[in-house]
Amino acid sequence: MNLNKAFIIGRLTADPQLRTTPGGQSVVTLSVATNRVWTGKTGGKQEEVEYHNVVVWGKQAEVASQFLTKGSMVFIEGRIRTR
Repeated sequence: MNLNKAFIIGRLTADPQLRTTPGGQSVVTLSVATNRVWTGKTGGKQEEVEYHNVVVWGKQAEVASQFLTKGSMVFIEGRIRTR
């Protein structure tokens, strides 16, 4: 059995960008920032930020563009697709 599932909890770095395909399908692109904080070997605070590009399709895209804005906290569940 194979599994491709991802969970991302973070904040939007910009307002969602809603588009419509030539076939009439709604699609939204989101940029989400996540961070990790830890204490280094010297005892100092370390922080690392990762940025994730997310694509949402259909009715969920329309809802996301309506309710989400830059800085909103989001929980995303989906699959990873490399391009």
